[in-house]
Amino acid sequence: MKQLRWAMDGDFWELDISTPTTLEGTARPVPGDSLPLGLSRGARLSRPNQIDFFHRFMATPLLPSYSSLRGFSLQRVFTIPFSNTWYATLLGQFNCRKFLSSLKESGFATQSASSRLHNIARYFREKSLYALGLCSEFLLTPDDTLILSFDSCGDDNTIPRKKAVLHHKFPGHNLTAEAAWPGLFVDKHGDYWDVPFSVALDLASVASDSGPSYHFCVRHNDGLPTLLQGDQTSQVPVPLLPGLSIKTAFSYKNSVDIWKSSAKMLKMKQPYDFFLSNPHVSASGIIGTVMTALIGDNSVKSRVQQDYQGFGGLSLHAASIKSAFLADIFASVSLTAQYGNFQKMFLDLTRCHARLNFPSGSRFLSGATSLAQDFFNSQQPTLDTVQAICPKISISLQQQVVGPFSFRVDAGFAVDLRKKEFPVCIEDPVFAVEHALQVLGSAKAVAWYSPKHKEFMIELRFYET
Repeated sequence: MKQLRWAMDGDFWELDISTPTTLEGTARPVPGDSLPLGLSRGARLSRPNQIDFFHRFMATPLLPSYSSLRGFSLQRVFTIPFSNTWYATLLGQFNCRKFLSSLKESGFATQSASSRLHNIARYFREKSLYALGLCSEFLLTPDDTLILSFDSCGDDNTIPRKKAVLHHKFPGHNLTAEAAWPGLFVDKHGDYWDVPFSVALDLASVASDSGPSYHFCVRHNDGLPTLLQGDQTSQVPVPLLPGLSIKTAFSYKNSVDIWKSSAKMLKMKQPYDFFLSNPHVSASGIIGTVMTALIGDNSVKSRVQQDYQGFGGLSLHAASIKSAFLADIFASVSLTAQYGNFQKMFLDLTRCHARLNFPSGSRFLSGATSLAQDFFNSQQPTLDTVQAICPKISISLQQQVVGPFSFRVDAGFAVDLRKKEFPVCIEDPVFAVEHALQVLGSAKAVAWYSPKHKEFMIELRFYET
């Protein structure tokens, strides 16, 4: 398997998230909405390639998943190699909920034994492949990969999904060009939206422990977005309305090692995960600026203000030509502590990662200035002033259970002082069981569940801590 490079670390960048709602297994976050900590990732293996890996090397003939929209499903992939640089995959998905519902509607419980067997065979033949996905991947050059995919949901009244993605590796950064019709997006409330046509170009520097980085993204949406499920009267997120958006961000990251273990690792014993083999305590900080230009219906001033709640940076709008420009600074401070080398059989890895995000630096500075003035004038600060300086908190806890298996919990925390009973609320908790694939150095099979989205999925992740 070729080594993958991560685009960025997901702190502030709009990276795809995993979801079993579609065969492709990914959705794009609505621009401006924060991401769940446990789901943010950069470039990786396609979903068919992940399932094929489970079939070949992990003795998993069928891969299960669950979503509130599709119910419990089983997936199987068939690979068709045409050459060393071109192969195709056929992904079939069997929907258990729909199969059982069909049997119930046919009066299965009142039928004779022979009729039951006949109907089961008929339903498996006619409706077992609830969805089919065809994906073709071309290795154009050692640095260029083209992926074409087509997903169809059988007799569902849904539009087939088509996507074309081109990945290119430059020295020090990655380029991704993508066109999808319809494109799937997820907002901060966990609702999925279909955009009839979406095309994007992303250029991002490769992640590093310290130093500058940048991200440049151009996206064009066309057509009125529709809600994939739920209340169809919900207000469409403003960034998904037809129009062009150009977003660029620059940041500088610095990492400091507070403590490193001097204890020697066990001889003749490879760690379960090479990236998780060094006990340490470290801190890092990120500061940067982000600028966004909007042209089209997505630039309406009143709606932009509603969608970008708390935005306090530079904001320019030209309603006559449907355009807007937004700019702000952001910052993040994180602390990581790890105990254990992840070599022994039991409890040899305990890891905690906490991060404080300040998505609007201008809003924070304005609140801090007002707070200082209130204290200087011996006045009691208002809730809005204190709320402005409260960061968004993300915490990740991981504990080895036995051997390569560990349990992980990722969650976000937000402070809302308007809630007097309990001002701290938990956002997007994700529970996961990870199986480190020792032979690959730093790779793992992850089974995660998201209570907010009501989704369960098993997937592969590489070079991720």
